[in-house]
Amino acid sequence: MHTTISPFALTYWKERQPVGLKKFGWQGTSAEFGDIRVVYPAGKDMPNVMVTEVRGGLIPTAVFETRGVHTEVVSMPTINRSTLRVGDGLVRMDRNRWAPTHRGRSLHMTYLGDSYRLTAINRRAYTLSRQADSEDPGSVITVRQSGLGSGRKMTVQAAGRVLPVDVTLAALFTGVDRSVLTRRGAVRAAVSRTFNFWAESQA
Repeated sequence: MHTTISPFALTYWKERQPVGLKKFGWQGTSAEFGDIRVVYPAGKDMPNVMVTEVRGGLIPTAVFETRGVHTEVVSMPTINRSTLRVGDGLVRMDRNRWAPTHRGRSLHMTYLGDSYRLTAINRRAYTLSRQADSEDPGSVITVRQSGLGSGRKMTVQAAGRVLPVDVTLAALFTGVDRSVLTRRGAVRAAVSRTFNFWAESQA
């Protein structure tokens, strides 16, 4: 099913679990696809693993998982050392981490024959585009963060004819550290992780 969609917003939320763990995420309602909820960290609490999950009434569930010791010092999954599944299907991911431009550093994904590109506009906004083919004009979904603290929200706008999985992927990356998609963000993330590792070792 393809459809044009109305703009919608995902608002920030956080909650403390009974065992003391905190969960964070974004939630909202699309007129066409119903309720959407992004959660991180999702699933069981396991060492060296961090997961973000997105679910919705009319979109497929997706899980983004990062593994490695660096997950102990980050607040959400990172694009490095990660896997992505939509339903039971694996999404192939690839990017050029040395590219100098935002477009060149895009995350390229392939799912069920469709090609996607996640590109940073800046550290608070990004686009998810699905490549057009001879039978489909493709789509571009733009996600922009605004507000501060608990008043933060992500505004989602789309152009083209949108698939449910397009919305899943666009929403999912609200709960993923996208900093490596810009050169400045990659440097800032590396410095932050190094400092956090040092702080953990001194504790």
